[in-house]
Amino acid sequence: MEQIAQLGTGIGWRPEIADAVERMAGTDGGVDWVEVVAENVCPGHIAESLLRLRERGVTVVPHGVSLGLGGADRPDEQRLRSLAERAEALGAPLVTEHVAFVRAGGALTASPLLEAGHLLPVPRTRDALDVLCENVRIAQDTLPVPLALENIAALINWPGEEMTEGQFLYDLVDRTGVRLLIDVANLHTNHVNRGEDPAKALDELPVEAIAYVHVAGGFERDGVWHDSHAHPVPQQVLDILADLASRVSPPGVLLERDDNFPEPGELERELGSIRGVLEKAEVRGPGRKSGALGAAAGTETEPAAETEPVTKTTPVTEAEPAARQRLGLAQAALLSALVAGTPVPEGFDRVRLGVQARALAAKRADVVAKVAPELPEILGSSYRSTFVAYAQGHPMTDGYRRDALSFAEHVLLTGRPDDADVLREVRRWWLERSGPTPLSQRPTARLARATRRVLLRR
Repeated sequence: MEQIAQLGTGIGWRPEIADAVERMAGTDGGVDWVEVVAENVCPGHIAESLLRLRERGVTVVPHGVSLGLGGADRPDEQRLRSLAERAEALGAPLVTEHVAFVRAGGALTASPLLEAGHLLPVPRTRDALDVLCENVRIAQDTLPVPLALENIAALINWPGEEMTEGQFLYDLVDRTGVRLLIDVANLHTNHVNRGEDPAKALDELPVEAIAYVHVAGGFERDGVWHDSHAHPVPQQVLDILADLASRVSPPGVLLERDDNFPEPGELERELGSIRGVLEKAEVRGPGRKSGALGAAAGTETEPAAETEPVTKTTPVTEAEPAARQRLGLAQAALLSALVAGTPVPEGFDRVRLGVQARALAAKRADVVAKVAPELPEILGSSYRSTFVAYAQGHPMTDGYRRDALSFAEHVLLTGRPDDADVLREVRRWWLERSGPTPLSQRPTARLARATRRVLLRR
């Protein structure tokens, strides 16, 4: 396994905190490196703030969210090329993605292609592992730098799983040589939501394969932990970080914050807390529950045998077409239940699926509001309820920008909300963005007639 870069303590770069990140970069006790959402980077038009950080020698790592390596289909070639271009444009020492699926359906299952707009868990089965390993090797052959994959947070459990998360990730690393991005906040989320012991997961992980670590905040509501990335890092997450750091010195640790950004001083204090945990940690080696979690629980455990460093990989054979199809059908059925209101597949918790479905609709509303901020401005207080009602019968099929246009079309065709001035503004917005051809030449007659009928009724 290739030597990975020593990164230090970093923070997720976001435009809203770009100035604060630049002030903290390279300072004592500040920021050593940054991570940026890969899909938000345009290789030919990189944000000036990121360019300045690069000029100062600050490492920038692209973090992908849309590749869907855990999906049943082979990785999309264009998405892989785009990720490779971003890694090269940023001079990154590695790129990262997720052990997750983000879309399902299509030709493999002879069903509509659906987008989740979110990272969904892969079943921990042999079929899913075979498919994931082949997809990872395809990605590794395309990318110009090493790849690391992140464990995700989840609200739901797949029925009939054959492995724990630690076992699943260990086999993935053993078979592909891929690095791991371990999110300790996600381990806490899965502890609350799925009853999975973070210490046991760390016992089973090949910690020598860790490229870096994510730390983030969230909140608990009605017994469900929401991995919001918009709240302070709780002590429980820092305790898991301490447990991990007692097993191995991670090459890098990064604070994630995606919304509800605090003052720069608060970010600096959170970075200081992370550094403090790492400085106090005494590395005792992998496979031992002697870190902060074990001590806090007052339990004693027998030391596990030392884990050999993962230096070789076993050959990866192609996943059987039948395995891809079985996985595809299962993922399509789950995603359709979440976003299209079809029946809940057998074995899933209906209540948890309902929570996940509402969370997906709320996230769609939030992201569309960022992609098309004019729409919530035009619709005002009715935006969220109108969008959630739209989302219940209109699954996302082609990304958030198309989703924003489709939502605007829905508003115009249904005439809701019942306000002529609002509908005129929505129609103007839609006409300006619905295609590259001049307004007078666009094939919008059907929509224009429908909108005119709605307006004439007022």
